[in-house]
Amino acid sequence: MVKLDKIYTRGGDGGETSLSDGKRMKKYAPRIEAYGTVDESNAAIGMARLHTFGADDVMLERIQNDLFDLGADVSTPADSKYAASALRIDQVQIDRLEQEIDQMNADIEPLTSFVLPGGSPASAYLHLARTMVRRAERLLVKVSEEEEISPLAIKYLNRLSDHLFVISRRTNDGGKKDVLWIPGENR
Repeated sequence: MVKLDKIYTRGGDGGETSLSDGKRMKKYAPRIEAYGTVDESNAAIGMARLHTFGADDVMLERIQNDLFDLGADVSTPADSKYAASALRIDQVQIDRLEQEIDQMNADIEPLTSFVLPGGSPASAYLHLARTMVRRAERLLVKVSEEEEISPLAIKYLNRLSDHLFVISRRTNDGGKKDVLWIPGENR
């Protein structure tokens, strides 16, 4: 259980922050950028949840918790003394996303064009979260070229962007209210 008695520590006033093992890094370090972007994605999902209910909201709440797991995973380097006991993304979490994608997509009409973000407030926020997740994935892939990163963390983000796309269509009345791209419309 996490217990936070004091919210500010002044530890970051000099432009550094701590990883889960206490190692100090610049706030702009690629690893920090990656899990900071995961946090931004989580906030955008929180905005979407103001407009969701039922099964969609349950899935999104679980995903928000998964994103905290992902942040813990990324904030604990593989060479940390805490690496063996660190909270890591698990294949089960990825499998669940895939099952939900397949389940949701089965009830949605196939696309005839690319989807413009929008349609409903929930869908617009989910598209925003999706693009943030894609950025987090790109950043994490970049980090993985320099440091050891769990491949499941990257895989989770990849699958999550697909999940957010499909659930955004589902919140647009099963895709009926999707706003479709019309190539060259404004030429």
